[in-house]
Amino acid sequence: MTEWVLKGITSGIKTTHYPDKPETASGISPGLPDTTELNKVDTSVTQICPTGAINSYGYELRVDRNKCIHCFKCKYGIQRPVNWDKGYEWASVVKEAELGRSFEQSLHIRFVDAGACGACISELEQLNKPYYNMHRLGFFMTPSPREADILLVAGPVTDHMKAPLLKAYEAMPEPKRVIAIGACALSGGIFGPSFISGKGVNELIPVDIAIPGCPPPPLAIIHGLLLAVRHKEPAKGKVGQ
Repeated sequence: MTEWVLKGITSGIKTTHYPDKPETASGISPGLPDTTELNKVDTSVTQICPTGAINSYGYELRVDRNKCIHCFKCKYGIQRPVNWDKGYEWASVVKEAELGRSFEQSLHIRFVDAGACGACISELEQLNKPYYNMHRLGFFMTPSPREADILLVAGPVTDHMKAPLLKAYEAMPEPKRVIAIGACALSGGIFGPSFISGKGVNELIPVDIAIPGCPPPPLAIIHGLLLAVRHKEPAKGKVGQ
């Protein structure tokens, strides 16, 4: 035990400074494509995007971030790529909700895997580890929806997960907020809509906060949690763009 204490003292604090100041460590975010002037990019990207996330509007190419799966086809392999946002504060408000006094204290999160491939889950798991340590911000995981303030959902919502997701939502006390993480949860991604899955969480239950990405990095998820309690501002632009 003494050896572990000494090791901790000598190695110092390794937890990220975010949200006190911007995180600059390498590899924190894969980035997301951003709106680009039409005359500065190869318009062929609208055809090569596998999810139809990039479309032309007037003099611009706009990106529906809810559909982006980070395939990088609009960044690599073309002469004039789309602008790239290297940040991680991607979360947007979908529906405003009144917050009770319970949201001024520590909050408990119930996570539901609604048919995710596992990538979003892997990123979410990092929040419980020392580098991101979401506990320092007052967020804790709970296995019971009856003790949860926030319902965090990943996946396009497969047919078999519709009933469990709805039951978890209905079991939560008011006030409550729903956060959808990842392209699948926001639009169905590359898996839906299909004969076995839907086109996202909002099709079944109301979503308050949307966090795009495939998968979103841990700091993007933290931004969404802080946005849910109004400790951070939403991403610039409209939801989905």
